[in-house]
Amino acid sequence: MSTINRTIIEIHALETTAAGNLNRDDTGSPKTVEYGGTTRARVSSQAWKRPTRELFKELVDPNDLGIRTKRVVEELTGRILECRGDLSEEQATMLAETVLQGGAGIKLEKPRKKKADEIDDDGRVKQSQYLLFLGNRQYDQLADLAIEATDTDDPIKKIKGDKKRIKQIVSNDRSIDVTLFGRMVADDTDLNVDACAQVAHAISVQTVEPESDFFTAVDDNQRNGGEDEAGDVGAAMMGQVEFNAATFYRYANVDANRLQDRLGDVNATAKAVSAFVQAFLTSVPQGKINTFGQNVLPDLIVVNLRDTQAVNMVGAFERPVAPDYVQHATEALVRRQQDLDRAYDIAPVKTWVVRIGDDTVAADALVDGKTTSLRDMVVDIERTIANRLTQE
Repeated sequence: MSTINRTIIEIHALETTAAGNLNRDDTGSPKTVEYGGTTRARVSSQAWKRPTRELFKELVDPNDLGIRTKRVVEELTGRILECRGDLSEEQATMLAETVLQGGAGIKLEKPRKKKADEIDDDGRVKQSQYLLFLGNRQYDQLADLAIEATDTDDPIKKIKGDKKRIKQIVSNDRSIDVTLFGRMVADDTDLNVDACAQVAHAISVQTVEPESDFFTAVDDNQRNGGEDEAGDVGAAMMGQVEFNAATFYRYANVDANRLQDRLGDVNATAKAVSAFVQAFLTSVPQGKINTFGQNVLPDLIVVNLRDTQAVNMVGAFERPVAPDYVQHATEALVRRQQDLDRAYDIAPVKTWVVRIGDDTVAADALVDGKTTSLRDMVVDIERTIANRLTQE
């Protein structure tokens, strides 16, 4: 009997950020969480998924990606007009609305009118009631269907009669990011897509308290010494912003078997997994990035291929580590993995380690000193995934 059961990629990273406010709460403060009895810095999974998806555009064919938007009618209208420029925008919009609402069953409504908006309600294009994640290829196929209908005597009736075909197009979405991150359609659960990737909230390995930066801005045209400016040293604006700096533990996993079930192709699955690994590890949340410039890369990366189940190692940091944070966090992470592997007999099929500096040397024990580079690791992950899925 084959010893291969499952193919799961598990990603762990230690990343020391610059001072910043990567992910704000409703008051504008950096997000936190109580863990192990102390306050930790936190970056939500959503805040890291967004830049991860943005990097996909550089790593895979854009046609294999999706668009998440409420402006679904505008998107589909544009594609219809690209193919049938002889149609008026009003005609194309009507076709798009019929395909999406009359065919796919997606509820549409006109966007809420802004106070300063003088445009009549009839001039605003309908939107979906929620963000809809739909693949580029699905939009193109729906546009083709709408254009086909224009060759009939009653295009609207023809589209409404193609409901089954329209739903099939939407449900058969094999876009890489839609498949990885999932899709929820409140109006029709048959169109839902279960995510093949899981991303945890990143938390700091040490106790962190937010700090506050008081700032001023100077008016370049202010004339020093004027009658109305006596005692004014030039500050035309002032305020404060909270920030923190921390070493974060980041975790995510991808179920390659479920991904293959959805994508239906071994090579496409292997490419999607490797792209996710690279994008997740090199992406940075954009919160206040122009103010703090938090463009950093991980100090340590540990990627495991498991045939049992994915395991989050956050328990390594239930007791906050002491300085030097990267060194002690690396040692804690290595101990946690070794202890769990022994206790539950879940040793990885293969492990890759990418690290920088002497503080991460303890991770060499996971790969017998055979560390690698990010580029070589991504290439090897893609090859290994393809080989395993082919054997299955």
